[in-house]
Amino acid sequence: MLKKINIPRNWSKTLIVELLALNVSTQDIRNIKTKPLEKKIESRDVSAIIIKDLVKQFEDITAVDSLNLEIKQGELFSLLGPNGAGKTTTINILCGILKPTKGTAIVAGFDVTKNLDEIKKVIGVCPQEASVFKFLNARENIELFGNLHGVPKKELKKRTDAFLELLELTEASKRKAKGYSGGMLRKLNLIMTLISDPKIAFLDEPTVGMDPRARRKTWEFIGSLKEQNKTIILTTHYIEEAEALSDRVGIIDYGKLIELGTPQELMKKYETKNLEQVFLKITGRRILEGI
Repeated sequence: MLKKINIPRNWSKTLIVELLALNVSTQDIRNIKTKPLEKKIESRDVSAIIIKDLVKQFEDITAVDSLNLEIKQGELFSLLGPNGAGKTTTINILCGILKPTKGTAIVAGFDVTKNLDEIKKVIGVCPQEASVFKFLNARENIELFGNLHGVPKKELKKRTDAFLELLELTEASKRKAKGYSGGMLRKLNLIMTLISDPKIAFLDEPTVGMDPRARRKTWEFIGSLKEQNKTIILTTHYIEEAEALSDRVGIIDYGKLIELGTPQELMKKYETKNLEQVFLKITGRRILEGI
C-alpha cells in the first residue's frame, strides 16, 4: 500500500515503519490518493457556502439556532463569537464532522448530508490544535499530505518551497517537528492544509501561540490567498486579526447570527473605532468569555 501514497524514495526504512505504526486508514488513502488539482472558480458571484435554517442540538442544548448565511467564492469571512457561541459547531457541520439536526448546508455546491466525499475533495481544514506528525520534519509532513492529495511532484516541491519561505520556515524545515515551538507547529499545520490547493479553507485560530512577527507573516500569507480567489473561513479570538483581514464578519452568540457586515460597515453602524468595541456593544462581553 505504501506505493499507492507515493512515499518519497529518500525516506528511511525507520520512517516508513513509523508511518505504518500510525495506523493510517488505507481506505481513506485509497479514496483521496488520486484526487486531481481542482480548477479555481474565477467568478466571485458564485456562492461557496449556503446555510439555510441550520440547527444543531445536543440533547437539551441548541448549539446552532436557525442559522442563515451565504459566503461568496473568494471571500475571506470571519466568524466571531464568545467561547461556546456555536462557531466551532458550525464549522464542524460544514466540514462534515457533525451532522445537522435540521436545515441545509451547501459547500461548493454539495449538500453536507449527501455529498461529503465530494466536499472533502475541495476543502482544507486547519484545526485549532496542531495536527502534524512530530517524528517527521516540516518537508516530510508537507510531502506526505501533498502525496495523499495527488499533488504532482514538481508542483508539490514548488508550493512547498514557496510556502516555507513565505512563513519563514525554510531553515527549520529539515528538523523534526517535535522540536518546534507552538507557533511553528501552527504555521506548518497551515501549509499542510493549503498544499492541496483547496477551493475553500477553514482556519480555526491559525495564529494561536505565535509571536507578533510570526502572526504578521501569517496574516500576509492568509491575505495572499484572496488573490488566488480562495474562500477562507476564519475563526479567531484576535478581533484585530478579523478586522484587518476580513471582507465580511459574522458575529454569532448563543447559536444565533446576531450581526453581519464588513468591518467598516459594523464600525460605522455602532459608531466605534474598532471591531472589538462593536463586539462588546453587541454581546456585552469579551470574545474569550464563556456563555
